[in-house]
Amino acid sequence: MPYLLNLLYVALLVAFAPILFWKGWKNGKYRAGWSEKFLGKAPKRIGDRPCVWFHAVSVGEVLLLKPILVDLARRRPDWHVVISTTTTTGLAVARRTFPDLVTFYAPLDFSWATRRAMARVRPTLLALVELELWPNLIAAAKHSGARVAIINGRLSGRSHRGYRKIRWALRKTLWRIDTVAAQTEEYASRFVDLGVPDPHVRVTGSVKYDGLESSRTNGRTAGLRKELGLSSADLIFVAGSTMEGEEEAALAAYRRALSRHPRLRLVLVPRHAERFEKLASWLTGEGLRVIRRSQPGVIHRRSHEPAVILIDTLGELSAVWGLADVAFVGGSLFPGRGGQNMMEAAAYGPSVIFGPHTSNFKEAVEGLLARGGARRVADAEELASALAEDLDDPETASRRGAAGREFVLAQDGASVRTVAELDRLVSGANVRR
Repeated sequence: MPYLLNLLYVALLVAFAPILFWKGWKNGKYRAGWSEKFLGKAPKRIGDRPCVWFHAVSVGEVLLLKPILVDLARRRPDWHVVISTTTTTGLAVARRTFPDLVTFYAPLDFSWATRRAMARVRPTLLALVELELWPNLIAAAKHSGARVAIINGRLSGRSHRGYRKIRWALRKTLWRIDTVAAQTEEYASRFVDLGVPDPHVRVTGSVKYDGLESSRTNGRTAGLRKELGLSSADLIFVAGSTMEGEEEAALAAYRRALSRHPRLRLVLVPRHAERFEKLASWLTGEGLRVIRRSQPGVIHRRSHEPAVILIDTLGELSAVWGLADVAFVGGSLFPGRGGQNMMEAAAYGPSVIFGPHTSNFKEAVEGLLARGGARRVADAEELASALAEDLDDPETASRRGAAGREFVLAQDGASVRTVAELDRLVSGANVRR
């Protein structure tokens, strides 16, 4: 089986090689970490203390680890913790967020790379964040004597249907998973349906709801307000985690509302770093004064002309949401994206708006809408109308924001339950050894 997978992966690499080379040449993607990815040359761990290897694909999964690692450090300060990621931006955020931990590129799912990485890291437990069913990586972990867990497990309907078609091929991989700590009962039942043994699946809740900042006066948000030249009299419209086409919709909504609310300010936070330059050029071409977060010298320049603020840095969205009076959560206006985390924005209590495509956050959306804690719009035109209504009727917008914040704060506790599962697995592994 490992060799058949190796052949399949090589065939896929050959088939997609022109695209990979083009992206690597154009924007530097896929260039870094070749020895770690293809040869498994992960950092070599020294010592024999229990070790948890967390694998988080990219930025969102890395940031999700913060409340887990805080509780883990409190509960088991003697454990080694290492973090691997797949993307360059994910690794950059991991190194900035967890400067005291060992971070590295995960091996690609070739049998030789995964075996070598396991031999160098020697984890007691491999914890895969959300959904990472890599057969060779999981097999290498089990062959090395490590336990395997999926934490904050999430299996959307679309992913479930896709995996269901090949569950015969995944049967051995699924049986090797010691624990799935699932976000919801629905996700848990889907993992069981795929073939994870029922006793191995537990519902622990969503870590995304834990440890969310809810105070607008926190140091990072207060610092951003000052550095971006925003005053308490400004009305702030934040469009965060935006993807292609959503910045245009947010800008149109902003321009429509600006004549009635001249103190309105637009803050754009694109989802992907590779779009920063393109968006800055586009905004300038629209005749707008643009303040870029990455250029602090420009930020302090005073002008009576309204400016659009572009957050072209990584890892600051959670603090930026604290500036918002009205927050639009991107990845939701057009199909095929599934939405982004609206709970992070709702925790601060702004009026939260998102589009119709939010399949990645079905439970959060249902909970917020049921409590009147957010509003859903169908398209760019409705986004513009919703923004104008919130600014014209701040009392209703404020009540909506308060309801959303109350819902978010009531969801806390998943991190503690997840760490308890990790503790149980590591303790069991040590006893077995």
